[in-house]
Amino acid sequence: MAVSARKRIWGWFFFDWASQPYSTLLLTFVFAPYFAEVARAHFTAAGATPEAAAAQAQAYWSGGLTIAGLCIALLAPVLGAVADGSGNRMGWIRGFSAIYVLGALALWWTRPDGGIFWPVVFFGLGLIAMEFATIFTNALMPHLAVREELGRVSGSGFAFGYAGGVLSLFLMLLLFAENAATGQTLGGIAPILGLDPGAREGTRAVGPFTAIWYVVFMIPFFLWVREPAAPRRRPASEALRRLWQSLRDLPRRRSLSAYLASSMFYRDALNAIYGLGGAFASNVLGWGVIQSGTFGIIAAVTAAAACWAGGRIDTRLGPKPVIAGCVLILIAVCVTLIGLSRGSVFGIALAEGSGLPDQIFYVCGALIGAAGGVLQAASRTLMVYHADPDRAAEAFGLYGLSGKATTFLAPAMITAATAATGSAQLGIIPLVPLLALGLLLLIWVDPRGDQ
Repeated sequence: MAVSARKRIWGWFFFDWASQPYSTLLLTFVFAPYFAEVARAHFTAAGATPEAAAAQAQAYWSGGLTIAGLCIALLAPVLGAVADGSGNRMGWIRGFSAIYVLGALALWWTRPDGGIFWPVVFFGLGLIAMEFATIFTNALMPHLAVREELGRVSGSGFAFGYAGGVLSLFLMLLLFAENAATGQTLGGIAPILGLDPGAREGTRAVGPFTAIWYVVFMIPFFLWVREPAAPRRRPASEALRRLWQSLRDLPRRRSLSAYLASSMFYRDALNAIYGLGGAFASNVLGWGVIQSGTFGIIAAVTAAAACWAGGRIDTRLGPKPVIAGCVLILIAVCVTLIGLSRGSVFGIALAEGSGLPDQIFYVCGALIGAAGGVLQAASRTLMVYHADPDRAAEAFGLYGLSGKATTFLAPAMITAATAATGSAQLGIIPLVPLLALGLLLLIWVDPRGDQ
């Protein structure tokens, strides 16, 4: 049965809706701060002081993100090239969707008094699968709309995804995730389905919840999205030769090379902000899962609204100035967080129990959500401007490589800075030069692409 162009676009939007909870619920606002609690308890039991335990917990989490990022960086362009040659991107999406679901489900076994190794392993598997599925889904984008409408399509897709993130986070906080002290959810009730708050089963349910959400809302994607016919199928060896030739040609494509390098740094920093945001709130401000989740709702709402508006600005001005503005906002946010602690702001002592640090962090969260969401949407559009539609998965594989080639860098620098200073607050200082370097390299990027 024929599927209309409008329905194909909406089906493509549903991938963002289905996959967003992995970032919103697991990477940032529910599982990450819960894991920080578990890891701090683990290191405290091993004899660490509270401050040292917080630093070690942040270093352990960022180390796991580093390893996952390296796996993505090494495999993304290879798998993209092979998928282009086989003409079966949808098959790859199905396969990585299965790994995504498995990785999320396994997080149920992250007990308060349990180990911290396997939760990081399964979280990393799910994260890798999500990134690879995203690469192949993005590769379908050039065939969805004419070039002039791609900014609006990309922005609307991210806005729809963030709306899904808001809804999933609200449901999680209202019905499942319990406050560690009271055992009640944001709705003032015990976790539903008879889950034991003493064993943190409500919060641990975030893994199965994320998996089920993905399975249900990927149905429209698989029903409505159609993969364009490949010009001809190529063996994997030929696809890899073409990839090698594309890599050799990069020095002659100045705009593409500069863009991949620029996005490599600013997306690395952005991913670190997302990955450590919830843990930062827990370690520096002492926030629990409920407070972090409320913060997440604010961030996701602003992200959804900003992405919708940003897509229209992208269509009018082009993606490059949108990207530059978002990077500047993120630099300002990072500088603010470096100067923020429970008892002071930029070294100015506050009255005991002051709510100002919490209010500032809420504002920072809203700005991170807005700037981060628009930055990703505009970056996706600018990559399409540099991509051959018939080799889009290869192009987005290179894009994935640029986003992950130095993905170890931000977490590793944060790990080193945190260990050197003994402070989770000062540990995020390396994010500022990474964002600044990404902004500088944009100078050599052609706003129209190089196709």
